[in-house]
Amino acid sequence: MSKRSNDYGVVDANEIGSWDEKADVVVVGIGSAGCCAAIEAAEAGTEVLALERASGPGGLTASAAGHIYMGGGTRVQKAVGVEDDVEDMYTYLLLNTPEPDEAKIRLYCDESVAHFDWLVAHGVPFEDSWHREKNVVQMTAECLIESGNEAAWPFNEKAKAAPRGHKVAMEGEAGGAKLIEKLVACAQKEGVRMQYDTQVLRLVREGERIVGVVYKQDGAERSARARSAVVLAAGQFGMNQELIDERCPRLADSRVEKQGSTFDDGAGHLLGEAAGGVCDHMDGALLTSPFYPPQQLIYGILVNKHGKRFINEDSYHSKTSISCTDQPDGVAYLIADDSFFERPLFQWQELVDAWDDVADMERDLGLPAGNLQETISDYNAGAEKGEDPAFHKAAKWLKPLTHPPYAALDMSLGKAHYVGFPLGGLRVDVDARVLRADGSVIEGLYAAGGCASNIAQDGLGYSSGTCIGEGTFFGRRAGRHAAGK
Repeated sequence: MSKRSNDYGVVDANEIGSWDEKADVVVVGIGSAGCCAAIEAAEAGTEVLALERASGPGGLTASAAGHIYMGGGTRVQKAVGVEDDVEDMYTYLLLNTPEPDEAKIRLYCDESVAHFDWLVAHGVPFEDSWHREKNVVQMTAECLIESGNEAAWPFNEKAKAAPRGHKVAMEGEAGGAKLIEKLVACAQKEGVRMQYDTQVLRLVREGERIVGVVYKQDGAERSARARSAVVLAAGQFGMNQELIDERCPRLADSRVEKQGSTFDDGAGHLLGEAAGGVCDHMDGALLTSPFYPPQQLIYGILVNKHGKRFINEDSYHSKTSISCTDQPDGVAYLIADDSFFERPLFQWQELVDAWDDVADMERDLGLPAGNLQETISDYNAGAEKGEDPAFHKAAKWLKPLTHPPYAALDMSLGKAHYVGFPLGGLRVDVDARVLRADGSVIEGLYAAGGCASNIAQDGLGYSSGTCIGEGTFFGRRAGRHAAGK
């Protein structure tokens, strides 16, 4: 157990002399999940107190571009002519989730359109527009984007592909901040009391039920009684190196930059565990070093230190990135030719060199003699016919590599810039109630967002927008259920 876990715990209610604050529902964290929980609880007629460790609202969502994974026929999808079906969305998410909870995924898909409508009704803006290029994040205010592996093999054979990443209508990467702005305004309008610079240290238990929290504010410890429930929405644990070292090997590597907000130290995870909960998929992480945009680089091929391909290059950028780091010694190169090469927009990879001859490139990269030549020859033979029998890259991304000079971008771990964040969290049911290892419910305790485990479990199956999508969706469910609705 991490040393940091000693900072968080549980105390008995009889140790609380008198309560400094009282509310029906106490929400820990004012990010997108916490805001949604607070809004739903307040709209249900309960008194809500929301406590945030930072000096303002937002969490990691506030620094995100603001993609939310929704589908099944949203207003935006219909407006731009995208046909999407709930069953295709459901099948796609099932296939991309290592240990899928079918009930959660079914609920998430069945109510996806309604969730979109709820966000719109609460002031969150979405353009009726479609960013049609394969991208990591569109820097325009355009809404809809293919944000995962929807169009890549093998998923495109089992579920009809559709773009489901809905970006909040803001240019650049300000969509997450706009989302928080709108949700906070709604929460305040509903009378939610928000306190900042407030660190929740302990949960308060009465018998088997969680009935409040102890928190530090202005250097003093205070307590808040939760007449109905406590909702943990304190974010992920990417800023807690000890927890990362113990539980998330992919991110423990010093060559990976950890993403997170300042206070993403796993407080929600550790509080929930102290109360008897368990965490799932703590080794799961999004990890990426995107080589696109520009999208034409997808015409290239990824090879390892043996000069062999290992993935269909049109996969989602986290899937290709993780696959690169999983190659022998973490060595991988993207090979392109002069007909489409352009330096990556993010410039997270170094251009090794350019060669007029594949044999020279093979030699200079230290690859086994003949292997890369054979790989490119085989790939070109298929690409000429619009086929990729080895890895099934979609025909639209197949282009023979026949125009020297040939370039190599170094995708190797330690050479390319890799970033990531963890995805694991507390085990919860469909109503966001925290569960013990035996499946029993910890009464009075809920969790949502980065400190709960729902749909996003690893980076290989991740689609951009899933974290904010499930955080807002299950945050809403947490608030409603905590309010007794």
